[in-house]
Amino acid sequence: MGAVLTALGTMGAVVALGWALGRYRVLGERAAPVLARVVFAVATPALLLGTLAHADLRLLLSRTAAVTWGSTVLVALTAALVLRLALRRGAADVTVGTLASSYVNAGNIGLPLSVYLLDDPVAVVPTLLFQLLVLAPVAFTVLDGAAAAQRVDEGADDTGGGRAGGREAAAVVPWALRARAVVRRTLTNPIILGTLAGLVLAALPWRLPEVVFEPFRLVGAAAAPLALLAFGMQLAVPRTAGTSAPRPDLALAVTLRSVAHPVAAWALGSALGLPAHALLAVTAMAALPTAQNVLVYAMQYRHGEALARDAGLVTTVLCVPVLLIVAATLG
Repeated sequence: MGAVLTALGTMGAVVALGWALGRYRVLGERAAPVLARVVFAVATPALLLGTLAHADLRLLLSRTAAVTWGSTVLVALTAALVLRLALRRGAADVTVGTLASSYVNAGNIGLPLSVYLLDDPVAVVPTLLFQLLVLAPVAFTVLDGAAAAQRVDEGADDTGGGRAGGREAAAVVPWALRARAVVRRTLTNPIILGTLAGLVLAALPWRLPEVVFEPFRLVGAAAAPLALLAFGMQLAVPRTAGTSAPRPDLALAVTLRSVAHPVAAWALGSALGLPAHALLAVTAMAALPTAQNVLVYAMQYRHGEALARDAGLVTTVLCVPVLLIVAATLG
C-alpha cells in the first residue's frame, strides 16, 4: 500500500498548495473558475483523446468490464433515484450528486494503484472507459439540457411580459428550442469531442505516428494538477450556509462511494466467478474516492459545487482505510 499512500500524499500536497493560493488570493478571486475552465475545455479533452486512442476496446467485452459497469450503474441509479424521489433535487443537482457517488478518481489514484498494488495497469481501463463513454456523456447531456432549458425559460420571461406570461410562452416553443440547444451544446462539449475522437482513433485499423499524440500528452498532463489546485482553492472559500453541501446529499454520496460501491463490485464479481486477482482489482477500483473532475464539472455548470467539493474531500480521506481493508481481505 506504499504506492497508494504515496499517491494520496502527492495529491494532498497539491491540494494544500491550491488551498494556500486561494486563501491568500495569490492568483486573484476568479482563479479557481478559470483553472476549472482550462481543465474542462482544454486539458481533460486532450488527456481523453490520448488515453482512449491507445485503449484496447476489446476490454469492453470482458467479465471484469461487466462487473465494473454493472456495479457503477447500480450505484449511479441508486443515487439518482434517492436524490430525485426522496430528496426532491433538480435535474442538475441530481446529476452532480450522482457523479459524486459513482465517478471515481481512476487517473490520479486508480492508475498507480493498478500498477503497484495489482501489477496490472490494464485494470483501470474498464473503469476509465465506462466513465468516459457513459457517465460523462450522459451527465453532460442532462446538464446541457438543464442549462438550455433555463436559457429558454429566461428568454421567455424577458419576452412574455412577466413570469406567468413567460411560462406560457415557454410552453409553446420549448421542445424544438431545447432539443436544438441540447444537441448543439452536446456536440460542441469539449470532453465529449475528445472522447469521440479518441474512440475513432482506437477503432482505426492503423495507428497514427506517436509524435502526433505528443502535444495531447503534454497538455493532458496538466489536467490532474490543475484540477487538484482548483479543488484546493475551493476548499479555501469560507463556509457559509449557501456554500455548505446539504448533509443528506453528502451522506448519500459518501456512503455509496466508500461502502456500497466496493461491496457491490465484490458481490457481482463473486457471482460471475472472477478469479481472485480480478476480484481484488474490480473491488479496489470501486473503492476509489470521488474524482476531482466532478468539482470541475460542477463549477463549469454552476450546480452542486459544495457537494462535489466535500464529497471529494471526505471520500479521499476514507479511501485509505477502505483500500487497506480491501487489500487485507482479498489480497
